[in-house]
Amino acid sequence: MTMPDGADARQGAEAAAHEWQRVPPVRGQGGQPAFFSCWDIHAYYGESYIVQGVSFDIREGEIVALLGRNGAGKTSTLRTIARLDSPRLTHGEIWLDHKPLHEMKAFQAARCGVALVPEDRRIIPGLTVEENLKLAQIAPPHGWSLERIYELFPRLGERRQQEGTTLSGGEQQMLAVARALARDVKLLLLDEPYEGLAPVIVREIERTLEEIKKLGITTVLVEQNAIAALNLADRAIILDMGQVAFDGTAQEVLDNAELRQEYLAL
Repeated sequence: MTMPDGADARQGAEAAAHEWQRVPPVRGQGGQPAFFSCWDIHAYYGESYIVQGVSFDIREGEIVALLGRNGAGKTSTLRTIARLDSPRLTHGEIWLDHKPLHEMKAFQAARCGVALVPEDRRIIPGLTVEENLKLAQIAPPHGWSLERIYELFPRLGERRQQEGTTLSGGEQQMLAVARALARDVKLLLLDEPYEGLAPVIVREIERTLEEIKKLGITTVLVEQNAIAALNLADRAIILDMGQVAFDGTAQEVLDNAELRQEYLAL
């Protein structure tokens, strides 16, 4: 028996992905139009099939907790939405405020208002806090002014002339979020904002996210601290093996111990 070569294997995997076209796309909930939608998206790292037909939508101003065990495809889904080169989107549609993100590169999606705050924060070495923020505004569309940012993040205002990479972990997380707000953000994607932070700093970040929630910014939050994410979110989407296993209110997950144990080990 001969084994297929790499090209044949890749074609076979992508053909399998197209079988998922039978999954009906999500077109809005409760009779209200979606502000953001992804419809039957599939994405690969090389030949590894990671995002396997994910569909969900978000109304403007909602905060959605995107949850699941390690390896469920949460970060990969965020990266696909942000239109990064990896993973590679092979099928499906992604829409934000009537704009087709699936037809765009990452820089074009960013101009349309997508802001990804990655787990490693990506603070630029050698630049001060203020220089990191100003660099985010080097090209339009601009978001918040520095004055408004420092009002929400007074600690950053106190450290505006300090090199960004010398801040504490919690302060770097604040800077990463502030840098996103310095752009005209319509969809904020947060990947593990509490990762590696002391409990006292986590509470401070939670307060910051509560303020962002009050401002009505549409947000997708990936977080291993599922209870903290659920307490902040309006809705919860649980991924399992690259597919949506649950889409409902955050309170439903908080109230359903069996669901949490099955998909979140809580």
